[in-house]
Amino acid sequence: MSKQNTDTDVAFISALAELLNKNDLTELSVKREYGEDDSLEVRVVKQANVVTVQAAAPAPAIHHAAPAAAAAPAAAPAAPEDPAQHPGAVTSPMVGTVYLAAEPGASPFVTVGAQVSEGQTVLIIEAMKTMNHIPAPRAGTVKRILVEDGHPVEYGAPLLIIE
Repeated sequence: MSKQNTDTDVAFISALAELLNKNDLTELSVKREYGEDDSLEVRVVKQANVVTVQAAAPAPAIHHAAPAAAAAPAAAPAAPEDPAQHPGAVTSPMVGTVYLAAEPGASPFVTVGAQVSEGQTVLIIEAMKTMNHIPAPRAGTVKRILVEDGHPVEYGAPLLIIE
């Protein structure tokens, strides 16, 4: 048996994303049971200030025309430029905690607008109690810093943009 009201699910997913942001969480996973063979499983993950939603539902719930029509307009406004696809993006080579300065209270390695040379340390990622200096892969100007000091980063997450 399929869900009768998909608007309720959309509101539910929006509420989860809002809850994730309000409570500074990085991940939230919920399973909602509607009946014996009908459920909605939602996983909301926040990475580098980007919230993604993954929903899995059984086959009967997927065959609705209304959810597909409702999902398309929602996806169009939420398509800002993906920083990871930028040609000047510097991505994280590991999972860890990012630091923009050598120690608390010290001036940051780089700021927006700063000129950097190839190999210059642009930030540090702490992984397994080891401080790993992340070098600039190319010379250029720092256009954007996409991470916050002391926050966790994932492998491949964009850290900053150098043009």
